[in-house]
Parts: sequence; structure tokens; C-alpha cells
Amino acid sequence: RKQWIKDGLSSYLKRLNALSIVELRDSNLQREADDIRSCLRQNELLVVLTEEGESLTSLELSKRLNKFGAQRLAFVIGGPNGLSPEIKELADWRFSLSSLTYPHELARLLFVEQLYRAQMILRGSPYHRA
Repeated sequence: RKQWIKDGLSSYLKRLNALSIVELRDSNLQREADDIRSCLRQNELLVVLTEEGESLTSLELSKRLNKFGAQRLAFVIGGPNGLSPEIKELADWRFSLSSLTYPHELARLLFVEQLYRAQMILRGSPYHRA
């Protein structure tokens, strides 16, 4: 991993203390799907990041996340081979970070920043200047 990505994730994880990251390493889509299902907690909503998902602005994302309230969410970013169709079908929400393709670790950093941005928007913080 690149140090600047580690530093960025560390910075945002300190700010988002309720967020935890679980990394599953498997290049086999079926095994990865099995691992994802086994990590999901009861009553947790599955949100997958996929290019076929819904595209939102930062403001729209903050509103959508706010609607979930205290509901636990599990966000899943696929590896180099993407996500299995089974996991995409199982998802409660399919979200697109971008129509562009990013390396996994960069997508994770970008998404964590967007989660922080959404939180700041909801708090009325000047962090988001749109």
C-alpha cells in the first residue's frame, strides 16, 4: 500500500470513529461472496459500490445516508475482479462512486472521504463548499 493512502485513511477513520474497515482478500468471486455474507450482521443493510449503481452528488449522498438514521450499513467495494452478481443482487442499495474505474485502495480512500463529507454536510460544517 502507498503511504499517502494509509495516511489518508487513518486521518478519516479518526474523524469517523464509528466506521470500521474489514478487508477480505480473495481473488475467487464465489469465495469472496461467501466471506462477505458471513461478515454481515443481522439487520445490517448491504450497500455495494459498483459502476452500475446509482450515481449521486455529495449533497444527495448525505441526504440518503441521513435517511438511514441509526441503521447499520455495510459498504462493500469489490476487488480487482469486481463483485459477484450474487452480492450485487443481495445488496439493499447499489451505489456508484464514479463511472470511472479506480484501484481498490484509492476507491476506498475516496469513499471514506465522501462519508466524512456527508457527515460534515449534515452538521452544517464549512468542509463542503459547494
